[in-house]
Amino acid sequence: MSITPLSSDKLYRASELNGLAADCKSTKNLTPLDEIVGQERAQQAVEFAMSIKEKGYNIYAIGRNGLGKRTMVLRYLNRHDPNGNGVPLYDWCYVANFEETRSPKVLKLPAGTGQKFKKEIEKLMLRLVKALPLAFDNEMYYSRSETLKNQLTQKQESSLLTLTNEAKEKSVSLSLTTQGEYQLVALNGEEPHTEESFAKLSEDEQQQFEETINDLEKKLRGIVRQLTELEEEFSDKIQKLNEEVALDVVVHFIKPLKEAYKGQSEVKAYLTAMQKDILDNLDIFLEESEEQVALAYAALDKKMPRRYQVNVVVSQPDQKFPIVVEDSPSYHSIFGYVENATYKGTVFTDFSLIRSGSLHRANGGVLLMDAVKVLERPYVWDGLKRALRARKLNVSSLEREVTLSGTISLEPEDIPLNVKIILFGDYQTYQLLQHYDPDFSELFRVTADFEDEMPRTDESEVQYARFISSIVNDSEMLHCDRKAIARIIDYSSRQADDQNKLSLHSADIANLLRESNYVAKSSKATMIRANHVEQALQSQEKRVSRLRDHVMQTFTNGTTLIDTQGSVVGQINGLSVISTTDYQFGAPNRITATTAYGEGEVFDIERNVKLGGRIHSKGVMILSAYLASIFGKAKKIPLTTHLTFEQSYGGVDGDSASMAELCAIISAFSGMSIRQDVAITGSMNQFGEAQPIGGVNEKIEGFFDVCGIKGRQPTQGVIIPKSNAHNLMLRKDVVAAVEKGEFQIWAISHVTEAIEILTGKPAGTVSDDTAYPLDSVYGQAQVKLNALRL
Repeated sequence: MSITPLSSDKLYRASELNGLAADCKSTKNLTPLDEIVGQERAQQAVEFAMSIKEKGYNIYAIGRNGLGKRTMVLRYLNRHDPNGNGVPLYDWCYVANFEETRSPKVLKLPAGTGQKFKKEIEKLMLRLVKALPLAFDNEMYYSRSETLKNQLTQKQESSLLTLTNEAKEKSVSLSLTTQGEYQLVALNGEEPHTEESFAKLSEDEQQQFEETINDLEKKLRGIVRQLTELEEEFSDKIQKLNEEVALDVVVHFIKPLKEAYKGQSEVKAYLTAMQKDILDNLDIFLEESEEQVALAYAALDKKMPRRYQVNVVVSQPDQKFPIVVEDSPSYHSIFGYVENATYKGTVFTDFSLIRSGSLHRANGGVLLMDAVKVLERPYVWDGLKRALRARKLNVSSLEREVTLSGTISLEPEDIPLNVKIILFGDYQTYQLLQHYDPDFSELFRVTADFEDEMPRTDESEVQYARFISSIVNDSEMLHCDRKAIARIIDYSSRQADDQNKLSLHSADIANLLRESNYVAKSSKATMIRANHVEQALQSQEKRVSRLRDHVMQTFTNGTTLIDTQGSVVGQINGLSVISTTDYQFGAPNRITATTAYGEGEVFDIERNVKLGGRIHSKGVMILSAYLASIFGKAKKIPLTTHLTFEQSYGGVDGDSASMAELCAIISAFSGMSIRQDVAITGSMNQFGEAQPIGGVNEKIEGFFDVCGIKGRQPTQGVIIPKSNAHNLMLRKDVVAAVEKGEFQIWAISHVTEAIEILTGKPAGTVSDDTAYPLDSVYGQAQVKLNALRL
C-alpha cells in the first residue's frame, strides 16, 4: 500500500527546553513570572480600561474558570500603580445631622485621617463629660445661681405681700394649700369662717365677702401670671448662665480642633454645629434626666454620648490604591447597611450603626466580582447599575425598597463614587447580558478576552517554565527539576490537544504541581522529579476513571461485541469519546451497514429513533451526497441502506463517524470485507475529503486498550484525518507500541485512502466513461449496482 503509517516521533512532542540555559537545573534557578503567561491581549485591555477615568469604562473579563483571570488582574494591579495619575483617596465618615437626625451627614477627610479625627472627637467628649459637671459644681456658679434665685424669691414675695395685706384689711386671708394652690378665705376675726359661722352672716355681708374675694382673685390671677413670667425669666437667666459657663468650657476644648481642621470647611462646619448642639443638650452631660442619658449612652463601649460619635465607614490608613475582591456579592455586602440596636426593649438606629460595603472600601480603586454571583443575588445588579450611572453610593435600606411597609429608617447622605468594576464570567453570561440588558454595554465598555491556549515555541516554553516557578514559589512547594518542568509542559500540550500549543488553564497546572509536591514529600524527596509528576497524573486519572474501567470491563467479559481481528462485510470499528464532568476517554463502536433493493436512501436508524443528534444527521446526509456523486450521477442508486451504531442505547451526536459510516456502506455495496483490526475516526465533506475531529488522543488510546483486552496483533491500528496529526500527544505505551511496530496510526486526507487501508484494494478512480476499474472497490460496487439496475 502507498499509505504509510506515522512514525513514533510524530505521535508525541516531548519538551526539550531548548530555550533554557544548560546550567538551569530547576525552578530554583528561574525568575518567577509576575504575570499570567500568554494573556497579553487581556492584559492590554485591563491596562487600557484602568488608564481611562471616564464613566462606563468598567471591565468584563471573559474566559472559562481556571484560566487565572483573577490572579492575572490582581498581579497586574498590585505590580503597576493604577493610580499613577493621582486620583485623590479619601476617608469617609458619617456624623450626626443635628438639624435632621434621619439624614446623617458625610464628612470627606484626606486618606488616613478619619480614625485620627474620630479619636480626637472621642477625646474631646471624654474631657467634656468630666469638665462640664465640674464647671457647675463650684462656689462661683452656686453663688451666681443663688443670687438669681434670691432675686426671684424677693420679687415673688413682694408681689404676694401687697395682696396679702390688702386682703387682710378686708378680713380675707391669702394662704397656700398643701397642693401648692393659692386660696382666699373670709375671716371671722382672726380665724377663717366655718360654713356654720358664714351662714349666720347677713346676705349683705356674705355678698360683700364674695365680691371682695372675686376682686382679690382677679388681682391674684394677675400676680400668678406675673410670678410665672418671673420664673420663666429666672429659667432663661439660669439657662444663659449655664450656657455661658458651658461655652467657656466647650470653646476651650473645641478651639484647638477647629484650628487643626481650619482648611477643611466641612469639618469646621460640623464642629460649629456640634458646639451649638452640646449647649442645647447640656442635660446629657449633667445627667439630669436618667432615662434620656441612659439611651444617649446605650450600647457603647466608651463613656460618650452617641450623637457626637464619628462613624468612620472607609479608612485608607496606608493611602494605598484600594483593590477589593468581593467573593459573596449580596446587596448588603456591596452597598452597606444600617444596623439596629436594642436597649431595654427599645429598638433604635442612628448614624453610628451605618456599616460600609465593598463599594465603599473600593471607592477610588477597583472592585472585583464574579458576574454569575452578582446576577444570582436579588437586586444587586440593579443596584450596581444605579450606583455606576449616578456615580453616587447610597446606603439605602433593602427592606424599605422591597416591602410596602413604612418602617422608619435613616436616609444617609450619598457618597460620591469613583470606582472601576471588574466582572469575571464566561462567554454565555456575557452574551446574555449583551442581549438582554441595554445598560450593560454602556457601563462595561471594555472586554478582557482570556485565551485558552498559546503557541508552543522555545520562547513560550521558557515563559511557561517561569510560570511553573511562580506557582512553586507562591505556594512554597518543593522545586521542580528540569525533567519535571518538561513533563508538566508536555501535560499542558496534551491538555491543549495540540503538539504546537500550550494550555493556559492555570488551575490544572497548579493542581498538578500541588499533587506532585505531595507525592515528592511523601517519598522524602528534596525536589519534584518527572516520576513524581507521573505518579500524580496516574492518581488523578485513577480517581476519575471509574466509568472508563466499567466500559472496558464490558469488552473484557464480551457484553459489548467488538472484533479486533479478521474482516467482515458492512461492519467497521468507529471511535467515540465518552465524557464526564472532569474526564473523557475513548472507546470503539461497532458500526454496521446493510443494503436492500430500494430508492437509494440511506436510512439512519439513530436519527429515526431520535437517538441521533443534528450534527450526526448532517454527517449522514453529507456522506449520502458523496455516495450519490460517485454512484448516482447517471442513474439512481437502486439500494436502500440501513445504518446504525450497534449496542448504542444513549444519544449519538457529532460527525466524526461519517468516514467510518461511508466505508461500511461501500463495503455493503461492493461485498468486499473490512479489516476489524483497524478502527477509524474522521469527518468528511461532500467531496470525500477528511476533516478534523476532536478527542483524537482519547479515541486512539481507547482502541489500543480494547486491542490489549481482545489480544494484541501487530496489524492493529487507527486511521485519523491528516489534519489531526498535530493534535497527537499520545500515552507513552501507545508511542512505544508504534515504535516497536506493534500498532499503527495512519493519517489520511481523503476517504478513498481509508477504503484502501481497510479493504487492501484501491478505491478506484473514475475514467472518462464514468466507469471505475474492475479491480477497485468502487468498480466492484458499480458492477453490483449496475446489475440491480438491469
